[in-house]
Amino acid sequence: MSPKRRGCGLKVLVILLVLLAGLLVVVDRVGESLAEGQLAKAAEQEAARYDVQASRTSAEIGGFGFLPQVAKEKFSKITVTMQEPSFKSVAAEDLSAVMTGIHVPHELLTGSKGVVTVDTTDVRLRVSPGALTKLTAAASGLDGLSLQIVGGKLQARVKVRGVDATATVRPQAVNGRIRLLVDQLPDEVPSVIRKAVSSLLAKGIGLPDLPFGATLKEIAISGQSIVLTAAASNLHLTAGA
Repeated sequence: MSPKRRGCGLKVLVILLVLLAGLLVVVDRVGESLAEGQLAKAAEQEAARYDVQASRTSAEIGGFGFLPQVAKEKFSKITVTMQEPSFKSVAAEDLSAVMTGIHVPHELLTGSKGVVTVDTTDVRLRVSPGALTKLTAAASGLDGLSLQIVGGKLQARVKVRGVDATATVRPQAVNGRIRLLVDQLPDEVPSVIRKAVSSLLAKGIGLPDLPFGATLKEIAISGQSIVLTAAASNLHLTAGA
């Protein structure tokens, strides 16, 4: 074969390889998009079991390469995001669930019904001070309770025995409940009122069941929101036809 013909053959081979690579990329992206839609639907259905509704639910597949992970029937990481979720009577700002060790059967990715198992799920739920006020007022029985974030700290305005008081409080997660520990009260507040406020706020606030059966682990202040961090293990999601 002449050098010229060999050169043409090599050029054709390169072109074919480039086209094949492009085709694989397209298949990878299309398959990933379809899978993310199925997984978002599965997460949405599971969240509904906990009376959670959201304006929009999406899923994003992480890890290296979609098709290699499909071949193994296991994804290393999936992030589920729920916009404006509400559970029971509480409206939240957003929710994200980072799932790791996800076992996905092939039939689910093709549209058939299947069960996805998730080794661990880390949930992050953002709520407003108003939402936490609603939960705290019901649990503590405090009249005129109002929570707000001032200077990066949580403040509670309450009325006890006819006396108005504003306390700086520190939220704490204890055994799946939220406690509000009083860090500071004005000096002019009588000691009997001081003790009553501290006792009532420290009772603990029972949360409605969190999505995916997660258990509350931490609570923190971030900007003008209160962030609840929870975790779950051995989660099962069912979706498909």
